[in-house]
Amino acid sequence: MPIKRVWAPQIDFSALRRELRLPGEFPAAVIAEAEAAVGADAAARVDRTDVPFVTVDPASSRDLDQAMHLERLGGGYRVRYAIADVASFVRPDGALAAETWVRGQTIYLPDGRIPLHPEVLSEGAASLLPDVERPAVLWTIDLDADGAIVDVGLERARVRSRAKLDYDGVQRQVDAGTAPEPLALLPELGALLARRAADRGAVNLPLPEQEVERDGAGWRLVLRAPLAVEEYNAQISLLTGMAAAGLMLRGGVGLLRTMPAPKPEAVAKLRAAAGSLGVGWPEGASVGAVVAAVDPATPRGAAFLDQAAELLRGAAYTPFDGTPPAETGHGGVGAPYAHVTAPLRRLADRYATEVCLALVAGSAVPEWAREALPRLPKAMGDTDRLAGSATRGAIDLAEAVLLNGRVGETFEAGVVDRDDPGRNRPPGGTVALDDPAVRARCLGDLPLGERIRARLTIADPATRKVEFEHTA
Repeated sequence: MPIKRVWAPQIDFSALRRELRLPGEFPAAVIAEAEAAVGADAAARVDRTDVPFVTVDPASSRDLDQAMHLERLGGGYRVRYAIADVASFVRPDGALAAETWVRGQTIYLPDGRIPLHPEVLSEGAASLLPDVERPAVLWTIDLDADGAIVDVGLERARVRSRAKLDYDGVQRQVDAGTAPEPLALLPELGALLARRAADRGAVNLPLPEQEVERDGAGWRLVLRAPLAVEEYNAQISLLTGMAAAGLMLRGGVGLLRTMPAPKPEAVAKLRAAAGSLGVGWPEGASVGAVVAAVDPATPRGAAFLDQAAELLRGAAYTPFDGTPPAETGHGGVGAPYAHVTAPLRRLADRYATEVCLALVAGSAVPEWAREALPRLPKAMGDTDRLAGSATRGAIDLAEAVLLNGRVGETFEAGVVDRDDPGRNRPPGGTVALDDPAVRARCLGDLPLGERIRARLTIADPATRKVEFEHTA
């Protein structure tokens, strides 16, 4: 599920880190093992350094999981997607592997991240930085003219990225028609894959980033909508995840990322809430089509997308070895899907990738990877909950700071959710403000889908609590 990012570098998040007991420095034994792994790769690799890969990430990123090269192939396309080969640096029975199981994934806070791997790997020897050779797992995915997969190749390779590009710069190049050759097809192919996703009922949520900035004696909230190239780039990752799921299902072993389709009652509730935010919902339109038409850079659009994220619940990691599971689909993707494209930042990807490599090679899945499959759902579920708490806590704190000093003021708001009856607490629900663009709890008998006046009663940074009360 997409995660809204909030950036507030001048706010102190140390109390949140302590409360959630987020990991700190890596143990000395883990650092030593990571340093010893640099340059020790002994895997047999194909030389693909002639392919002019490039990476596309946020400008400040140095943990580069993916490098891309796109080209035409007859009437279709060839996607080469090089993924950092993290398994070549992590001994399955070592201290580093054990620490990654404790951490599970990289956790992001506005004042910095808590990495899954030591920086000597995640921002150094394992990262697909430019102008240096790196070990990679290379996906080669051939598509027909309609964007359907016709062939999938996978191999351990040596690659060399030619450039570390950022989203803003690539978007400017795309707009000017000067995108470099490895990415020249990205707008065309990304849009094609997005249309295919919409046709199969996928729900793509382009959640905006939020930045809390100083504004005189107070604070203001700035929304930044994702750029088109970010969405196109995400489609390449989704394509690879679907290719991986297909390999696993055909091979009878693997780890899927599954999610039930949105429940009809949840969709009906979202449709009712759309009215309070001025979001049109034409008769017969799917959730995905409505979401695609929303502008995430507006406060009301951002609030609607936040609320739509409530539909994408129940995500799980589903292992199987033998008979595939009864439920293989991912409701947000609209197809079977697996996580394999972010091994520097997510534990499960390292193991799922090893399964895929073995299946393509026609060899046995390494026992260390096969043995881990049934244990990964709990490990990833625990870390997903921790990452969610960190994200929610950061947003709550930023919003409490933003509204601190405005208690007693009345705001216009849209009612986007209402508590289900029978809960043992005062009636209420969730409202979304336009200015500042905040979603928070509001007490009272709330009319779902309507605009109301709400008085701010609590905005406490110490408890990270923001609460409103419906006024007549």
